[in-house]
Amino acid sequence: MNARAQQPAPNHQHPASYYAASSLPQPDHPVLTGDLVADVCVVGGGFSGLNTALELAERGFSVILLEAHKIGWGASGRNGGQLIRGVGHGLDQFANVVGADGVRQMKLMGLEAVEIVRQRVERFQIPCDLTWGYCDLANKPRDLEGFAEDAEELRSLGYRYETRLLQASEMHSVVGSDRYVGGLIDMGSGHLHPLNLALGEAAAAQQLGVKLFEQSAVTRIDYGPEVKVHTAQGSVRAKTLVLGCNAYLNELNPELGGKVLPAGSYIIATEPLSEALAHSLLPQNMAVCDQRVALDYYRLSADRRLLFGGACHYSGRDPKDIAAYMRPKMLEVFPQLAGVKIDYQWGGMIGIGANRLPQIGRLKDQPNVYYAQAYSGHGVNATHLAGKLLAEAISGQQGGGFDLFAKVPHITFPGGKHLRSPLLALGMLWHRLKELV
Repeated sequence: MNARAQQPAPNHQHPASYYAASSLPQPDHPVLTGDLVADVCVVGGGFSGLNTALELAERGFSVILLEAHKIGWGASGRNGGQLIRGVGHGLDQFANVVGADGVRQMKLMGLEAVEIVRQRVERFQIPCDLTWGYCDLANKPRDLEGFAEDAEELRSLGYRYETRLLQASEMHSVVGSDRYVGGLIDMGSGHLHPLNLALGEAAAAQQLGVKLFEQSAVTRIDYGPEVKVHTAQGSVRAKTLVLGCNAYLNELNPELGGKVLPAGSYIIATEPLSEALAHSLLPQNMAVCDQRVALDYYRLSADRRLLFGGACHYSGRDPKDIAAYMRPKMLEVFPQLAGVKIDYQWGGMIGIGANRLPQIGRLKDQPNVYYAQAYSGHGVNATHLAGKLLAEAISGQQGGGFDLFAKVPHITFPGGKHLRSPLLALGMLWHRLKELV
């Protein structure tokens, strides 16, 4: 059985962004040439692929990783940099599949996911500006009611970090805006420079023996007891294949591609702000996120820029001018930034599944092909958890978290790739209209 794939990179660099402009040195990894053999071939050089490769190498596997562009080229190197507890949305809905105990285990894994990042950064001394402190922002009183339930659940799970509910009168201690009616502080979540994290993890993987190849888009996969992964100039034979391409899977595997919708998300970065102005916006230097369907999320960078993101697009078309599109949204929150210059604007695709639970599993008809995708906005931490779970499963560990995620069915979006985005856009419009009620 064969499958055709990704298009080659249009260029050999990261897309222009604040992260690309402020990153660690970006080494050029070789293009795959010739025919190589490994225990595991990993396709995708973002957090999913890097962490799976790293975890497998620690378990003694030989690993080759193929990236179509540059390491961290996709969402891993362009996202909002928010490291937030949890995986999935509304995990209780899966009790009929994994049971109440399974749901509890998933919730605990959502906390563990952040700890994996914490430990990775500490162990390999990755300079990615990791800063602790996060606040969920309530747009309406019912959001605050939900936060109270979240805080109680975290206590029941034994969460060891400070959480604290804020009322409207206390919000200026976190954010210099009158837009919110309350919040939930979480000192076990935070923010970081995602591209630097990816580059640091790539270096760690290399130290452990992983072979990394860039500009090596996969053109075809021959499935079977041993897979053969083809690129333009070479191939990899492996006992096991991991697909970690998420929103950039394209047509590499149509079965998986139909279960994840690429949705555009966009960020602007201001010029560096004065210490006083930056402090007035986010006095505790926390990452924050509101609760709307078309959410706002923002934080300060290490050099005191405001990084303001959101405006999830399901149309498949990017705004012509991201800064012109996003700046009014920023000014609704912070009108005091009217005279501030925007230095960077960029966007990219995040992967969304119909039930908003990360899709971690293996193909039914190809049991040596594993995958992880569809993080639905929780990718920084959930990718790291996925890497650990995939490595456990590939190494033969039984009864772990992988089995729980693999049990959950995921529907294919209707209408094929051309109708998928418009249909979901209609669905999201319905959710946004509900917010007005």
